[in-house]
Amino acid sequence: MAFTNSRQRFASFSTVASIPGEVIDAFWYIIDYQLKNVFPLGEVIDFQLINSDGLLSIRFSQKNDPTTITVDFDYPFNHDWPTLFHAVDNQGRETIVTDKEI
Repeated sequence: MAFTNSRQRFASFSTVASIPGEVIDAFWYIIDYQLKNVFPLGEVIDFQLINSDGLLSIRFSQKNDPTTITVDFDYPFNHDWPTLFHAVDNQGRETIVTDKEI
């Protein structure tokens, strides 16, 4: 099962250039405290940034799995951000990438 043996964590240059570090940290928070050891995770998981009345919500999903989880944050949403990101686990090397990089 992916995301259970974290060795290193990264964010791609495109990710770092397009969203604040707090949002990247939110992806890792969701993985560590909402998903890991709760759901079987594949090597690629999907995150969608959502505008919830001006604040950020992040929706987790996986291909071929009907389960979705949306986590609300007290962080302002920015309409200029890309809305789709992915977390990729490559044998413990976990990376957040933009949708265009997948």
